[in-house]
Amino acid sequence: MNESPQAVALQGSAVEPGASGAVGDRSAPASLLRDPQEFLTFTLGAGEYGVDILKVQEIRGYDAVTAIANAPAFIKGVINLRGVIVPIVDLRIKFDLGAVAYDAFTVVIILNLSERVVGIVVDGVSDVIDLAPSQMRAAPQFGAALDIEYIIGLGTVEDRMLVLVDIERLMSSSDMGLVDRTSPVH
Repeated sequence: MNESPQAVALQGSAVEPGASGAVGDRSAPASLLRDPQEFLTFTLGAGEYGVDILKVQEIRGYDAVTAIANAPAFIKGVINLRGVIVPIVDLRIKFDLGAVAYDAFTVVIILNLSERVVGIVVDGVSDVIDLAPSQMRAAPQFGAALDIEYIIGLGTVEDRMLVLVDIERLMSSSDMGLVDRTSPVH
């Protein structure tokens, strides 16, 4: 797989057991970086990302959605998934990754988050990988210029670097509001 080099400067080495892994202890619990984890990896633009496989319900091709009036641009609309109304979020738009094209490789990852079903549009799904603690690093510190609250850390597999996303935290952020903030975040 041809990946462009990631322009992320890492400080430090593997996360120490018990370390929070992010600025101001806003990241996921330390156990997420201390224990081996399984992630579904996907692409957005030139970057590769990963989400906890246990949050994934299914993967579907991108189909037309029903638009919702006055919704933010990154909320594409909703779909009816076997009787469940599912909001669809385009992460390429949310992360401001440039022009968005919907093609045969565009997929929707259906997630089950705090008893809420949400779909995320991504450029493509890569694979499911196991990451050992030695392959995971704390999220780099960027200061106030970049909000990394939803980033668990960075994973490395051979020459690939993955941004590990706390998808539940992202979907419950104030600008998303798709998952109830009072629900327990796992």
